[in-house]
Amino acid sequence: MTPKLFTTLKTYTKDQFRADVFAGITVALVALPLSIAIAIASGAGPAEGIVTAIIAGFLISALGGSRVQIGGPTGAFIVVVAGVVATYGYDGLVTATFMAGIILLVAGAFHAGGLVRHVPEAVINGFTIGIAVIIATSQIPDLLGLSGAMPADFIEKIPAIWRALPAMTPAAFAIGLATMVLIVLFRRAAPRLPGLIVAVAITSAVVAIFDLPVATIQTRFGDLPRSLPMPQLPDLSFDRIRELLSSAVIIAFLAGVESLLSAMVADRMISGKHRSNAELLAQGVANLGSSLFGGLPATGAIARTATNVRAGGKTPVAGIIHALTILAILMLVAPLAGFLAMPALSGLLLLTAWNMSEPHRWGSYLRAARSDQVLLVITLLLTVLTDLTLAIGVGIALGLAMKLRRRGDKQADTDEDWTPRDR
Repeated sequence: MTPKLFTTLKTYTKDQFRADVFAGITVALVALPLSIAIAIASGAGPAEGIVTAIIAGFLISALGGSRVQIGGPTGAFIVVVAGVVATYGYDGLVTATFMAGIILLVAGAFHAGGLVRHVPEAVINGFTIGIAVIIATSQIPDLLGLSGAMPADFIEKIPAIWRALPAMTPAAFAIGLATMVLIVLFRRAAPRLPGLIVAVAITSAVVAIFDLPVATIQTRFGDLPRSLPMPQLPDLSFDRIRELLSSAVIIAFLAGVESLLSAMVADRMISGKHRSNAELLAQGVANLGSSLFGGLPATGAIARTATNVRAGGKTPVAGIIHALTILAILMLVAPLAGFLAMPALSGLLLLTAWNMSEPHRWGSYLRAARSDQVLLVITLLLTVLTDLTLAIGVGIALGLAMKLRRRGDKQADTDEDWTPRDR
């Protein structure tokens, strides 16, 4: 369970360092607007997203089991975090994140890293698409410049958005749409460059220069801090732990699964092999660290990890550079982040939700076994219409039941084949 950083530094070269510095800065410029947007969508403030990217991003790279994994707040947590904040307050989320860190440490110590292979792929796919649907619908009000609170429930939110459409702000919609178009263009024309921050910066500059009636981070949340907060322990009273235990388990499950899936994707990209248990331990330490600084839950981020690889990142040093770059931005130019337009961040998250759903794989879902299709749809619907705990629990239970049934059918066929027929 030795961290990859310790082994890669034994043969570290100047060329690798130069590549890691360029990749780390590139990923930081991508991670900054994403972390802010994810935090806001989760019901937190932009500062909490930045703190999470710095603290958790540093710890995941320094202690993790992957050469190129980049950690921080991710879209998969938006629904969970928003639900915990709405029910227990932000201090409840901090406590749940701290507890999740402990759970992940225990999982890593007991070598549970290989268990992710037993989670049915159809459950992960349905769960991911369901989260993408929820994220996308949650961003429509800001994209359209709609004012006022919206219902949290998906079924209630859709008609509420429809009724509010006459009050939409055309300038906000134009900024959000332009941001999405620019992001797509930058990805195609210069995939190795941080097109996310450039696109959001351009459209936000248009808002500032022409004084458009569009909400920004500064108008909604005030000025951002220019330093990290002082660490402090969350509320760990018995009653608090008991009421937040189920939320902590869900956060730990999501952090473990997404980080290991991201590490496996990274392995394919670099022809490497990650250390799953070291990765779980790093996720545990990262979530403990993030909670101590008042941050959000964190995990390995597939999109940022892929950006790191495409930008030439070679070792965990790139992830450390990424965290230090975001810290430097916070300390030196934090006021500029206040000009970022809310519709631009919403457009960014809409594209993130689209990419989360992996539309290039939809065709393979339609060609999959009928049982896998049913499992995917059930998990998706439960994720969108009920809550994540029920969706994950039912999905895994049904998946295991289907797996046992298929094993039973195969065993029955084998027994029949080998039964003597001439007695």
